[in-house]
Amino acid sequence: MASIPKPTPAELELLQAIWPLGPATAKQVHEAMLAEKPDLAYGAVLRLMQIMHAKGLLIRDESQRSHIYAAAVAREAMQGNMLQDLLQRAFAGSAKALVLAALKSGISKKERAEIEELLKQEDKPHE
Repeated sequence: MASIPKPTPAELELLQAIWPLGPATAKQVHEAMLAEKPDLAYGAVLRLMQIMHAKGLLIRDESQRSHIYAAAVAREAMQGNMLQDLLQRAFAGSAKALVLAALKSGISKKERAEIEELLKQEDKPHE
């Protein structure tokens, strides 16, 4: 797969709305984003989606009257790509430094318990 384009903050926000929706029209994405941004104009969403399609962040099905858009990259792949970029740029490639910084930034007791459980599972020998 070719390199994943880096989304701008606005593009990432739109991806966060479209990933749970799956393939959707610009109207559906706009409606999903209105909960967080009530003043967001439909035209702004449509323009951003067209730009994202040109960049390769969205794919577009033009077979119907209303074009259907979908994320070109799965959430997990995008997160992994962005994490690798952050790891290299901000933490000189040290996953330990990144994790320690994340833990120091304040996590909830529930998140800490989930992390501890995950680490315990990793320590168990695989049968």
